[in-house]
Amino acid sequence: MKKTILVVEDEDRMRKLIRDYLKIEDFNVVEATNGTDALLEFTSNNIDLIILDVMMPNLDGFSVCKTIRQTSDVPIIFLTAKGEEEDKLTGFELGADEYVTKPFSPKVLVARSKALLKRVEGSLGKPDNIFDIQGLKVNLLSRQVYVDGSEINLSPTEYDLLAYLIKNKGIVLSRNALLDNVWGYSYDGDLRTVDTHIKRLREKLINKSKFICTVRGSGYRFEVIE
Repeated sequence: MKKTILVVEDEDRMRKLIRDYLKIEDFNVVEATNGTDALLEFTSNNIDLIILDVMMPNLDGFSVCKTIRQTSDVPIIFLTAKGEEEDKLTGFELGADEYVTKPFSPKVLVARSKALLKRVEGSLGKPDNIFDIQGLKVNLLSRQVYVDGSEINLSPTEYDLLAYLIKNKGIVLSRNALLDNVWGYSYDGDLRTVDTHIKRLREKLINKSKFICTVRGSGYRFEVIE
């Protein structure tokens, strides 16, 4: 079944260019020119991924992302003309999964979209591969996470990060290792990206955040505390 991507971009030429490249790769494309319309299109369609411009009229991309993350963990890629790292960190804190800075190659954007969707679709374990200890339950096939019986919503990248930590429990993982294995070897993001996602993941795990240990000067380790 074709995947549907919502492209939110107020610049007509850029939006149409992205649309055309996505259609070449056999995606369905829904378009919006501002943040308000983006939310309407999201609620009216079955969207698999969002490509979201930051600077837009009516409602900016950060506000759109924040609203969507209240109810959905749909993958989100931010587009921005700004290159400041603080803008990227803001986007990641709000739940974005990827960040692409203008100008960019449409082919690269499509490749990142496909890779992100593949990560979401792929399973990290066998059907019976369920991690369940001390009130933290992670189904490595269905990508569902529960804290004390209540399901929590994680963005695709937050889930991939947690799953990778779990699969390597007891092992100290450097920030570079996490970037390479969760975001991908071609990702050129800042190491602080990892810290931002760890912070957000811990907030969502509430009292189960204790399992993610910081190893000063080295990275992070998932450790089951008896």
